[in-house]
Amino acid sequence: MRIDLHSHSTCSDGHFSPDELVARAVEKEVDVLALTDHDSVDGIAQAQQAIEKNGWPLFLVPGVEISCTWDAIEVHVVGLDIDTSNSELKALLACQEQARTERGIELGRRLEKNKIPGCYEGAVALAGDGMLTRSHFARYLVEQKHCKNMQNAFDRYLARGSRAYVPHQWASISEVVAVIHAAGGKAVLAHPGRYKLSTKWLKRLLVLFKEAGGDAIEVSLCQQSPHERSTLGQYCRDYDLMASVGSDFHTPLPWVELGKNLWLPKDVVPVWHAFSAFPDVPAGEEL
Repeated sequence: MRIDLHSHSTCSDGHFSPDELVARAVEKEVDVLALTDHDSVDGIAQAQQAIEKNGWPLFLVPGVEISCTWDAIEVHVVGLDIDTSNSELKALLACQEQARTERGIELGRRLEKNKIPGCYEGAVALAGDGMLTRSHFARYLVEQKHCKNMQNAFDRYLARGSRAYVPHQWASISEVVAVIHAAGGKAVLAHPGRYKLSTKWLKRLLVLFKEAGGDAIEVSLCQQSPHERSTLGQYCRDYDLMASVGSDFHTPLPWVELGKNLWLPKDVVPVWHAFSAFPDVPAGEEL
């Protein structure tokens, strides 16, 4: 069974619309997909409708990726198997959207000080009805030939320590985990290897996440070293956390694709074992 529990659509900063995303998942023979847009659940109903309309053999897990602030570091927590109509979740996402708008306005102002006008308006136009993210600013900077590529845009203007970086103040990890639980979901610490933390600081984050009621770690990504995957699997055992898998798919890349290279180390507990519903898995076929 091919499982991918982290993906994005145009409802945040993904390349494909929700119905196009699930169509691609079917094309790539994914059996279970979670749609986890940044601070948005707007695409889930559309994705589910496309699956039902076309009779596709794809099980959709409703999800969301929520930005948190921890010690001035932006950390992402994925909520899986959530009730998207939950009032507490809706309220939190509304606050996150407002914070993103305010950050976007300030980011546009700082880019204008760097002699690059019109970035906020350009990023909003690229986002359309989706949640505004720094990726939309990066795309605009590339399209206007101010930067060579997306990574260059982040390095020069958008990432922490760069010319136009705007400090964030998202919800706390404990607040986010509590809201995910209120919505009936499981809270997963997303891509812990990407925060560029030392081992000591990553363990501090895991302790705090566990104390906040966190449920799982994203152990498996498309592109990572075998050592990182095995280390994260060991952290699941050490901190009594379940394990998740996710491509963090935004757009097709040679090294990132829906369902690609996602497998779990032995002796970890998959997070989907705790979902309210999940397809039957024949013995020996899970991942």
